[in-house]
Amino acid sequence: MTAHPAQQQHYPRLEAILDAVAHWITKYRQAVDAQDEFQQCGRDEVARIAHDLGVTPDQLAEVAGKGPDSAALLGKMLVALGVDAKRVADGEPGVMRDLQRLCASCATRQRCLHEFAAGTAAEHYHEFCPNAYTLDALLQEQRQEQKH
Repeated sequence: MTAHPAQQQHYPRLEAILDAVAHWITKYRQAVDAQDEFQQCGRDEVARIAHDLGVTPDQLAEVAGKGPDSAALLGKMLVALGVDAKRVADGEPGVMRDLQRLCASCATRQRCLHEFAAGTAAEHYHEFCPNAYTLDALLQEQRQEQKH
């Protein structure tokens, strides 16, 4: 008697949903791990780190609770707008930290993700991005430098 190999059914929609759930669980675990690591720091160490980063200990705790990729959309926004992130980070590290802090604590992350998916983030960022004012200033500064 010959054995027939079991055929595996593929369910693309179900697989996509399961992948999304697995991705969410991974992100959640990373955020919990980051928060646990942060909570293991003493108050003096947290204050020193916050001072080095130019933020308050409360702001540092908020950002740490968001997980390691909490400001990842900032990089995408800078690219979309044509702003040189390296130039900002090297030339104005305080400005870059402020941009990252606001991005990490942003309440409109879902809107930002939607705009990136639609390809309209650079067009509509004034409507939702807490960094819009600073991004405009960086764009204006960049244009001035290009004229000279």
